[in-house]
Amino acid sequence: MSPIYSVKDNTVENRLFINRIIAAFIVIMLLTVGLVVRLVYLQIVGHEHYASLAKSNSVKIVPLVPTRGIIYDRQGRILAENTPSYSLELVPEQISDMDDTLAKLQQLLSIPDEKIEQYQKQRKRQKRFASTPLLLNMNDEELAKFAVVRPYFPGVDIHTQLVRHYPYGDLSSHVVGYVGRINEAELKELPVSEYRGSTHIGKLGIESSYEIPLHGKTGYAEIETNVQARSLNTLNESDPEPGANLYLTLDIELQRTAYDALEKYNGAVVAIEVKTGGILTFASRPGFDPNPFVVGISNDAYQLLQDSENQPLYNRALRGLYPPGSTIKPFIALAGLEYDAISAPQKLFCPGYYQLPGVSHKYRDWRKGGHGSVNLNEAITQSCDVYFYRLAGTLGIDHIHDFLQKFGFGEKTGVDLVGEKPGLLPSRDWKQEQKNRAWYPGETLITGIGQGYHQVTPLQLARATATLANKGNIVTPYLVEKLVGAHETRPGPEVHKGVIPLKQDHVTDVINAMVNVVHSERGTAKGVGRTVNFHIAGKTGTAQVFNIKQNAKYNENDIDFKLRDHALFIAFAPAEDPEIAVAVIAENGGHGGSIAAPIAAKVIKQFLKDRQKTQP
Repeated sequence: MSPIYSVKDNTVENRLFINRIIAAFIVIMLLTVGLVVRLVYLQIVGHEHYASLAKSNSVKIVPLVPTRGIIYDRQGRILAENTPSYSLELVPEQISDMDDTLAKLQQLLSIPDEKIEQYQKQRKRQKRFASTPLLLNMNDEELAKFAVVRPYFPGVDIHTQLVRHYPYGDLSSHVVGYVGRINEAELKELPVSEYRGSTHIGKLGIESSYEIPLHGKTGYAEIETNVQARSLNTLNESDPEPGANLYLTLDIELQRTAYDALEKYNGAVVAIEVKTGGILTFASRPGFDPNPFVVGISNDAYQLLQDSENQPLYNRALRGLYPPGSTIKPFIALAGLEYDAISAPQKLFCPGYYQLPGVSHKYRDWRKGGHGSVNLNEAITQSCDVYFYRLAGTLGIDHIHDFLQKFGFGEKTGVDLVGEKPGLLPSRDWKQEQKNRAWYPGETLITGIGQGYHQVTPLQLARATATLANKGNIVTPYLVEKLVGAHETRPGPEVHKGVIPLKQDHVTDVINAMVNVVHSERGTAKGVGRTVNFHIAGKTGTAQVFNIKQNAKYNENDIDFKLRDHALFIAFAPAEDPEIAVAVIAENGGHGGSIAAPIAAKVIKQFLKDRQKTQP
């Protein structure tokens, strides 16, 4: 069998080879074009972008946190400042045995396990060459102990930083507030460019309301770094702008007088400059020390504050809700005159109780035997309940609501603090909406003496008192007088004013009666009148904490202290040309005339005495 031979086709093979060469050439040309295009883009079109990215590998933008503004009272006394604080900080890369070092430091300085755990979590989020604080706000004893053994702790050192401090502690806690560490929720809301590098933010009071101007503007530094992000050199700096200093209308020594005068009673004292609305005192007792909140209050310490039956964290002046009691009577009397429901000389008989027609229930007066026939002046002076039961019934709840609303009851005052409550001014519509029930005539009667659904805050009551002293001219309470920044000084908040159209002879009738409350022998605050040489216009009040049964007798000596009536007092002085208006609430104080009125008198006397010293 003969062998088979294959014959090569050179033409086909040459064509196939040439095609492969052409294809390879095309691929090479496409790749070359792509490379050239990419080089053009990198070198020309995208040069600025990639140069910036390359530079960022070696240059970091570091924020320079501004110094927080100082808060002063009206006399220039410091209420919030920045003081040097010493912290114990560790650099992990310089410490060979971290656990051993921490154990020795804990034993030496009595550091709680809680702080050790916090440090361990924090250092894991930092670079090993970064200094991380273990112990903040070190005291003199801790500094001395560490100073002796400092050479034996490589990588451990003392650092100094500015920390917020409140020299008046609980005296100013509810009005000035405090700063605390920024939490995650706040971080999402804050402007990143301004708060990058900041660790604290205002949490309460003025510190919170004026956070932006107090914080200032963040500066920046360009820092040259190596591949490990270690700082090598500062290339450029833009200095931060410090926060504005705030000057308040508050007088901290007058605040001390008010706070101390409350003594054993929880409560609030708010005093306002009648003509301007500037707040002179904003005392809420008990207060709390805000300083531990700055560096981080312990869970146990915070829980003690939370669990205290005296509620020291509760701002009674701004958020406390109380029945106004008889302090509402001057406003009800003025409403009666304005609506022609009664005249000032007209007498009404008080047998010691009042009954609605066809109803057996008796609405009792505080004086069992009654006051007899009394006119408007006598009814306010002696705080006759029956007179105001009858007047309220004549006015009706609609007129009462509309008139009291003009004085700001049931509404926020607009003070430059966050968290204010509006109180509650009841009406037919409110009850129908909230309770799905009709309004009853008996509810109108008790509203006329400041009981029932009506609730006010001490600030709201002080503002209404100032409006009455102003004879209908309304001012908005405010705390910040001016802000002094690096480049400008500007006034505090815009104060909205208004006027309640009132007949001035009606206002005079009511004010004269309020003067008699303090200076008449039959006045419910006559004890205060004997201690002053000027005229105070005032009104006492007692607000029930719980309801008393129809035939039961109230005896404060037989009931628990926390169930006793609240004592209230409103006043302004001098009555002829008012400068200061005050509202006082002493919880469970019992009697406005004997407990709350002397507190207001101390504040008024101190204010007028200080005013005389400053006047030429």
